[in-house]
Amino acid sequence: MRIHLDTDLGGDPDDACALALLLGWPEVELVGITTAIDHGGRRAGYTRHLLDLAGRTDVPLAAGAAASLSTRRLADPVVGDPRYWPASAVPLPGPPGAALDLLAASVEAGATVVAIGPCTNLALLEIARPGSLAGARVVMMGGWVRPPAEGLPAWGPEMDWNVQWDTVAARIVAETANLTLATLPATLAGQLRSADLPRLAACGPLGELLARQCEVYGPEAGMPDLGRAHPGLPDDLLNFHYDPLAAAAAVGWPGAVIREERLRPVQEGQCLRFVPDPDGRSIGVMGEVDGPGFTEAWLAAVERVGRVGHPRSNA
Repeated sequence: MRIHLDTDLGGDPDDACALALLLGWPEVELVGITTAIDHGGRRAGYTRHLLDLAGRTDVPLAAGAAASLSTRRLADPVVGDPRYWPASAVPLPGPPGAALDLLAASVEAGATVVAIGPCTNLALLEIARPGSLAGARVVMMGGWVRPPAEGLPAWGPEMDWNVQWDTVAARIVAETANLTLATLPATLAGQLRSADLPRLAACGPLGELLARQCEVYGPEAGMPDLGRAHPGLPDDLLNFHYDPLAAAAAVGWPGAVIREERLRPVQEGQCLRFVPDPDGRSIGVMGEVDGPGFTEAWLAAVERVGRVGHPRSNA
């Protein structure tokens, strides 16, 4: 199965966790990676570092759009913090248009696009080359259709960062692509815990880096406090598997139920959500998720990356 990853990797470590899943998933060919909201190519540099750790320098990579189409805002990743990234992970800016060329080539080759950041690159492709997304399969981490399940944080659509950062881009993709939404509420069922770190850290250089980043990120983001405050979450919560679950949906992991619904995007102020509408477009929507089953599937994928046998390097 051909997959193209469009990512804002470099902040919350769940993007890196999604990349690890795709690298280790059986019968998946990662045909390209583009980075979004990547002013100066720092996110692309971090992505290259991860690919190096996994011994996958063969994967084409290009830095994409620098700013939101909706607001022109920039969003910097983590910079200058060695707990997350070593100094050797240098920026990798690309020539103008390279990301759109790579994304277009992947779509033309029949790849499913896994969009785990703002959809700016996809929207720019459709604007620059109308019809490019027509029929393209896109699995987007984002979209808010209905509230989270009982016992989980009662987050509304304003917490749907990927969509809200660039609502213009999200609307363009929703109106053109063959879209599946790994909605924010559904992905809260995928949880990374402190108890998972020993197994993750034993997965070679890539697993070591992910374990270190998640161990630092969790407390700084208030995840253990969030876990203790909600009965549907573990007390040792470190993060949610938002982006890895989107990647898993794209490759057909059976533990996430996808149902087709008729939806239309509705913007209220600066907030975009998806509402049921019999005249809306048919969109796949992630529903029930086997959280424990996903943890096992994800860790097994990262372990496959570690078994490739590449020399240990400075993570």
